[in-house]
Amino acid sequence: MILTISGIRFSYNSHPVLKDISFTLPEGKILGLLGVNGAGKSTLLKCLNRILKPQTGVIRIGDQDISSLTKNEIAKKFGYVPQRHSEESMTVFDLILLGRKPYIKWTATEKDLRIVEDIISVMGLRHLAHRQANQLSGGEVQKIILARALAQEPRILLLDEPTSNLDLKNQLQVMDLMKRAVTTQGLTAVVSVHDINLAFRYADYFLMLKDHKIHTLAPKDQITAETIQDVYGVSVMMGCVEDHTVVVPVKPIDTEDQP
Repeated sequence: MILTISGIRFSYNSHPVLKDISFTLPEGKILGLLGVNGAGKSTLLKCLNRILKPQTGVIRIGDQDISSLTKNEIAKKFGYVPQRHSEESMTVFDLILLGRKPYIKWTATEKDLRIVEDIISVMGLRHLAHRQANQLSGGEVQKIILARALAQEPRILLLDEPTSNLDLKNQLQVMDLMKRAVTTQGLTAVVSVHDINLAFRYADYFLMLKDHKIHTLAPKDQITAETIQDVYGVSVMMGCVEDHTVVVPVKPIDTEDQP
């Protein structure tokens, strides 16, 4: 389903955090959400699934305005992986089963259990299924939280720094799992990342925030060193390694040197 955002504005008290955010993202694509700390990336993700209610603007999935949906209906549309989460004292299976909460009335059905079993199998988590989630490594937990989001059977994935504090191998594994879900299930994903090289590797489009507004919205092959420099205030060099764009920061740019 196409995700359409029109004129989103959000403020904490009187402090503007998002100013007139508008974009459209087609089905089966990944949008990399980038910008400096405090640019509004996490706030935008929370506005998209109505954890926060924007002061103005419309969010649509297909032709449907999500402001008319209940929390359960939104949870069936959006799978959210937050930046911070607590590792619950429950088994991995039960934690992933929580993703079925929007569908469960009294108790989990055979369908709910089968969906969780299938996700555990596809994501290679079977060896963890009966372990306590609070005893796992950071990389394992991130995979499980992603699995919980997929158990919601969403059309849109929202991931807020899903690779934060992970080693290189786990970063790639988590992002590979996300990309595979988008590709095989025809999902749409909005992923906030600090690592611009991960964004180039996995995203189809970049949305770059600066001063709480959209600075750049473009396919990743249109992103230049000058764009990155203007958004981050750092001069960079760009190259290509095994068909992947690589960005190397050179030095911070003094504001006096900027045009």
